[in-house]
Amino acid sequence: MIQQNVLDKFKELFGADGDIRVYFAPGRVNLIGEHTDYNGGHVFPCALTIGTYMAARKRDDRKLRFYSMNFDNLGVVESSLDEFTPDPDGLWINYPMGVMWAFEGRGMKLESGLDIVLFGNIPNGSGLSSSASLEVVTGYMLKDIYGFDVTNQDIALIGQYSENNYNGCNCGIMDQFASAMGKKDNAIFLDCNTLDFEYAPIVLDGAKIVVTNSMVKHSLVTSAYNDRRNESAQALKDLQTVCDIKTLGDLTDEEFEAHKDAIKDEVARKRGKHAVYENQRTIKAVKALKENDIETFGKLMNASHVSLRDDYETSCPEVDVLVDEAWKIPGVIGSRITGGGFGGCTVSIVKDEAIDQFKANLTKAYEEKVGKTPEFYVVSIGDGPSRLA
Repeated sequence: MIQQNVLDKFKELFGADGDIRVYFAPGRVNLIGEHTDYNGGHVFPCALTIGTYMAARKRDDRKLRFYSMNFDNLGVVESSLDEFTPDPDGLWINYPMGVMWAFEGRGMKLESGLDIVLFGNIPNGSGLSSSASLEVVTGYMLKDIYGFDVTNQDIALIGQYSENNYNGCNCGIMDQFASAMGKKDNAIFLDCNTLDFEYAPIVLDGAKIVVTNSMVKHSLVTSAYNDRRNESAQALKDLQTVCDIKTLGDLTDEEFEAHKDAIKDEVARKRGKHAVYENQRTIKAVKALKENDIETFGKLMNASHVSLRDDYETSCPEVDVLVDEAWKIPGVIGSRITGGGFGGCTVSIVKDEAIDQFKANLTKAYEEKVGKTPEFYVVSIGDGPSRLA
């Protein structure tokens, strides 16, 4: 059992005395609604049953000691509550340190240090949001150990703030929100502009959600992610000269087409088109799901990938191979890239009887065309963060 392994490692490294607590926060997969969160649109993610496990115990000084079972070659990494400076080498401790920094910035002072052991079973760089999971498990741990009065939604917002301002990645709210607010067997239909949300049951009679890892790692901080945000912001700024809007998510497809010539830069126009159309696709997809029209949901997933490939340009040749091959297989209802892009994973809805064929065909084609072997996860939708018994 993973939590026992984490606890055993903690005791081996830091001793078995005192009040050691173990926590979990999930990763997420986004079914549709990509790069809409920071453009004031809707997203439709769900929390997974894979994520980040953390064992933690208070210290009686201000020292912080971190150990990741995923990066055991780094050993125990030491810091302190007096050293909130991001590590220039991009060490993973920047994520929990950033959350602690953000808590303190909100007046929630950490009066003593911590010993922490972590293990994540989200593949690193897969686009299933290991960073948000780490931020949320840290926030949930701080809330529990220090008794801070924060909600799970607050933890999501603190996680996003820390990633924007401590780690330098200008991410939207979706990843942290999905991890912090997850609900078993439900996806979250979230308006990222207002944070209004509803849970939508995922009932896929005779089909499963399959995540396929391209084994191409992405890094949002060093990728073109921030460029896409800036290009979208330029599209919005130009449109605001002719439309009374606050975000790109305020526009329908038709309104965008009527006013798109106000966007002078061709690249910015493509980015704006994706943000508007993807938001409308997401709204239509959730409606289709509520009406048990899974075929329409799948077609909208496919259209989402085309838009991310051509207009937002956040796919990559390896991921396009996975999607193109998936579309050829009978029983694949829909398939698209998921997450920030530039590598990572695809998400597909596959009929039960087609799953073996799906895995076999994609593996064969991917090995031939890319020279890598993809990994597959038939995923379950889980709850948000918790303290484990």
